[in-house]
Amino acid sequence: MQPTLADIHAAANTIRGVADGTPLVPSPFMSDQSGAEFLLKLENMQPIGAFKLRGALNAVAAVAEAAGVTCCSTGNHGRGVAYAARARGIRAVVCMSELVPQAKVDGIRALGAEVQIKGQSQDDALAESRRLFRDEGLVEISPFDDPLVIAGQGTIGLEILAARPDVTTLLVPLSGGGLAAGVALAAKAINPAIRVIGISMDRGAAMHESIKAGHPVEVQELPSLADSLGGGIGLDNRLSFPMCRDLLDQIVLVTEEQIYHAMQVLYYEDRIVAEGACVVGLAAVLAGKITLDGPTATIITGRNLDMPTFTRIVTGQDVTLGDVTVKGKPYDA
Repeated sequence: MQPTLADIHAAANTIRGVADGTPLVPSPFMSDQSGAEFLLKLENMQPIGAFKLRGALNAVAAVAEAAGVTCCSTGNHGRGVAYAARARGIRAVVCMSELVPQAKVDGIRALGAEVQIKGQSQDDALAESRRLFRDEGLVEISPFDDPLVIAGQGTIGLEILAARPDVTTLLVPLSGGGLAAGVALAAKAINPAIRVIGISMDRGAAMHESIKAGHPVEVQELPSLADSLGGGIGLDNRLSFPMCRDLLDQIVLVTEEQIYHAMQVLYYEDRIVAEGACVVGLAAVLAGKITLDGPTATIITGRNLDMPTFTRIVTGQDVTLGDVTVKGKPYDA
C-alpha cells in the first residue's frame, strides 16, 4: 500500500536518535546566483554519510524472524541496510553491479555485510537480490519501491518544512524515486502549493523515461558522475513510479559537464565534499534550467564518493566515464 503522512511520522519515531536532525544551512553563493534564498539539507552528515539510512532503518526495524536481509544498491542504500542489519545482529547481503565505485563496495563490507557483484546494471543486481529472497529466504528491501523505505526518506521533507515552512520549492535528486516520492508526499501533505522538482542526469534517467512513456521502462545504465542516480526502477514498480508521476511538478535533466561544475561550486563555495548525485539541484539552477520564486531547499544526499575522481574534479582535470570524457576546467565562479 502507498504510504501516508501518518506512516512518515511513524518512521520519524522509528529512526529518532539515529538518522534524524541533519542541518539545514544557507548557501550564500547559490542564493546570490539564483536570486532566492537557497538552503542545503545536509544528509551527507548522517552516520553512514548518506540519507539512505533513514529508509533502511525504518524497513529493517520491521523485519521479523528471518535468515537476514538482502537488497540491490548503487551504494548508499546498501550501506544503510548494512548499518541497520548490524545494529539488529542479522545477516545482510548487498547485491551491486560492476559499475558501482569500489569505495562504495568497501564501505558496505566495512559494516559487516556480504557483497555480491553481479552484471553491468542495477537490474542484474536486482535479479540476484530476488534470487536470494527466493532461494535463501532473505527479506528483500527495495532501495525505492518499498513503503517503509519511502516513508523513511519522507522524514527529510518533514524536517525541512518544520525548520522552514516558508520554503516554496524543493529540488530533489531523482533515481528510483524513493527519496522523491517520500519527500513530495510529506511536503505536499503539509503544503499543497509547494513545488517539488525531481532532477537527474541526462544519461540513463530511468524514472524520467518511465514517466514520459507512461509506464516503467528499461534504460541502459551508463557511467555517470551522479552514479548514485543510476539504475532502473523495476518493470514491476508498484509505488515509487506512480507516486513520482503524480506528485512531482517537473523533472529536469542535467549534463555531466553541469554536474562537474556544480561539484566544484559546492566544494569551493560551501566547503562541502559530496557525491555528484547531490549537486544536481545546484547544477539545474546554475544552468538556468529552473527559475526560483522563493526560499528553496535541495538535499545534499551523500558523501560516499570515489576520492581520486573527486580530486580530479576539484583540481580541474578531465574525468573519463566509460567512452565519454568530461573535459576538465579549473574552478571559476
